[in-house]
Amino acid sequence: MKTSVNKIRQFVVLAALTIVLAIPSQVNAQDNVDQLKRVKQELVAPPYLPEYDQVAKGEPVIVEVRMSIEEKELEIAPGVKIWAMTFDGSVPGPIIVVHENDYVELTLVNPSTNTLQHNIDFHAATGAMGGGDISKVNPGEEVTIRFKATKSGVFVYHCAPGGVMVPLHVTAGMNGVIMVLPREGLKDENDKPVRYDKAFYISEQDYYVPKDSEGNFKEYGSPAESFGDVMEVFETLTPTHIIFNGVQGSLMGENALKAKVGDKVLFITSQANRDTRIHLIGGHADLLWAGGSFNDKPVTNYESWSVAGGSAVAMMYEFLQPGTYAYLNHNLIEAFMFGAAALVKVEGEWDDDLMKQVNEPSAIKE
Repeated sequence: MKTSVNKIRQFVVLAALTIVLAIPSQVNAQDNVDQLKRVKQELVAPPYLPEYDQVAKGEPVIVEVRMSIEEKELEIAPGVKIWAMTFDGSVPGPIIVVHENDYVELTLVNPSTNTLQHNIDFHAATGAMGGGDISKVNPGEEVTIRFKATKSGVFVYHCAPGGVMVPLHVTAGMNGVIMVLPREGLKDENDKPVRYDKAFYISEQDYYVPKDSEGNFKEYGSPAESFGDVMEVFETLTPTHIIFNGVQGSLMGENALKAKVGDKVLFITSQANRDTRIHLIGGHADLLWAGGSFNDKPVTNYESWSVAGGSAVAMMYEFLQPGTYAYLNHNLIEAFMFGAAALVKVEGEWDDDLMKQVNEPSAIKE
């Protein structure tokens, strides 16, 4: 009996010691984070990326980001207006760029001029519904959350207030991407370091705009006014618009992406709600991080690649010929009839070895 009592006492002492030892370790971990260098990241509107280093300099840092929610009327196609819900006023929201094991400290602002509660769910984060559970803000409020970027790759973020409000907010434009680079930078299929000259962020956005009895697109005085009608369109599972970067033609004409022969370009493509498939007409995916994971070796020489709904994918291509390239959804109906396409204009010298017109068009010889 005495032996049993002693064993119980030993167990209690060990348990208490474990608790005591655990408390300082948690405090120390917090202290260590608070002592990290802080870096403010100034966000920019897509398709462009903020300033960052492809290879991390030194130890992990806390990347401070401030993002404001804006509910605004947006003309997504000629004569078609919706109440867009946006991060920092753009569809998609701006891309955030950090390195693996950095901490992202986001202040989410919901101005009093807005009408709805919002939050943010980072697919790159761990726990608390990606941060959605601890980032809910009503109009006139702001909240700050912090998470550790433990996984490298490209990841979607989006608003997720709960229930049907999730698709209502996401398909109204409230989504974006965070890119978490490996600290040593990207590597090719042979595990050798690879750098790129420029990067573009392209998001495919599906909209569900109600029509009146005569087939005309309806307009509303506020986001909430449209919700009942939008949910009826949801039930068809058929978008009325499928557009790159929020507005039809936003990456065409004067807004076409620009590069030069010899440029290695990283394309980051996301779709927060539907599956899509991407193709670069006249080029290929030299390196493709399927599923968006930089922890995996990239595959090479893909002609088209999938982007699953709720994900982002990164592709790198070195342009070898000048001219105009189409970057599009290769459901060609969605590209040409709906507008899921962008153009890339490339300057440089033509290489006849890669492509040449041997004979000009002429009458058929009988």
